[in-house]
Amino acid sequence: MSSQKQGEEAMVSSFNDTEHEEKEEVSRDESGFRLKSLLWHGGSVYDAWFSCASNQVAQVLLTLPYSFSQMGMLSGIILQIFYGFLGSWTAYLISVLYVEYRSRKEKENVNFKNHVIQWFEVLDGLLGPTWKAVGLAFNCTFLLFGSVIQLIACASNIYYIDDKFDKRTWTYIFGACCATTVFIPSFHNYRIWSFLGLGMTTYTAWYMTIASLVHGQVDGVAHSGPAKAVLYFTGATNILYTFGGHAVTVEIMHAMWKPQRFKYIYLLATLYVFTLTLPSAAATYWAFGDQLLTHSNAFSLLPRTGWRDAAVILMLIHQFITFGFACTPLYFVWEKVIGMHDTKSILLRAICRLPVVIPIWFFAIIFPFFGPINSAVGALLVTFTVYIIPALAHMLTYRSASARQNAVEKPPVFLPSWTAMYVLNAFIVVWVLVVGFGLGGWASMSNFIKQVDTFGLFAKCYQCPPSAAAKKH
Repeated sequence: MSSQKQGEEAMVSSFNDTEHEEKEEVSRDESGFRLKSLLWHGGSVYDAWFSCASNQVAQVLLTLPYSFSQMGMLSGIILQIFYGFLGSWTAYLISVLYVEYRSRKEKENVNFKNHVIQWFEVLDGLLGPTWKAVGLAFNCTFLLFGSVIQLIACASNIYYIDDKFDKRTWTYIFGACCATTVFIPSFHNYRIWSFLGLGMTTYTAWYMTIASLVHGQVDGVAHSGPAKAVLYFTGATNILYTFGGHAVTVEIMHAMWKPQRFKYIYLLATLYVFTLTLPSAAATYWAFGDQLLTHSNAFSLLPRTGWRDAAVILMLIHQFITFGFACTPLYFVWEKVIGMHDTKSILLRAICRLPVVIPIWFFAIIFPFFGPINSAVGALLVTFTVYIIPALAHMLTYRSASARQNAVEKPPVFLPSWTAMYVLNAFIVVWVLVVGFGLGGWASMSNFIKQVDTFGLFAKCYQCPPSAAAKKH
């Protein structure tokens, strides 16, 4: 027991040394720019909370009423809460594995001062190269399509303010705008953006709630969901996607001065997000009912007012921020591949990062299906990236008695048994594999293929009003 205690103390000391080094560096580099430090360089628990809460819901806020129309009010509410807590648990597992990996490496005198730890490196250090390859493939693909979704959402939203251009043209324009995220070095530098981003989603969610209630129910409103199994599981998978935004958990943790304090931050962020997603989705579905089945973006049904235009503009800015959140880990991976990760020049790193944006731009133009693409990504990528792989990795990392005995992080107080943790992790793996990947994959891909058959690839103006769409051709 004494050797274990010494190991834990050494780990804490090592983290504290890193914290002091980073704070001293900020102090030296920015002693004359206190405002710049306040806005630009974050690493506190509060910064991590704002990053998690801001990043967890972006454009998906606008598609949750669409999901409610597919699966009904009761199922929508229950599954939001269920997947919210499920996602918080797997985010906790990721944080535990990060701390375990980092403590082991720092005992070997590995210095991470100029290196950002990523999820695939954690898997490599704890479970070997096969797990590294699997984690890298799923994580990068998910983050790539997560960025694609933000770009599609930008074009979809701006169209409801200015329809002089079709949605494809807006995708070109916003692709160029979002490419400027190459200049943001790391998650340390998202402090002010995370704070503003959460304010923007908060405004939009409560605008949707109040505007729907004030508008009242449309004439002949119907709430027939769930009508078909394919729609039900498509909606369920979009909700799974909503609370699977922790593919950047490791990078957010690494940006903290005390990463070991992250454990419950994602849960606290999720509890706040519930106050945004539940009222807005329920109120919008109550007001418009089955009309949402053919309007995946809630803005398309809400009456145009100054309040709605403000919400659209704020969501556009927030999607720019979320694009950066999703792309930054991809930038890190690319930098490591080409050997530029240790470069201190922001301009040189930005130039090297630009090739990452090109495939994102391309896929956003090919698949402009705002809404259905969320479910497809949720079923095929989120299921493994942020639910199945973390649960399996935790089970395998601590499968031996010695690993459990020497674990840096013991089971939490609310589940103080390794056996109980194994049972919960096994349940997550089976549930998400069968319901999320299996049934969700079948439903979401069926719906996705239907969109391709209806609108075609490279659709110029997806779900635009018929008269407007005709003008664009």
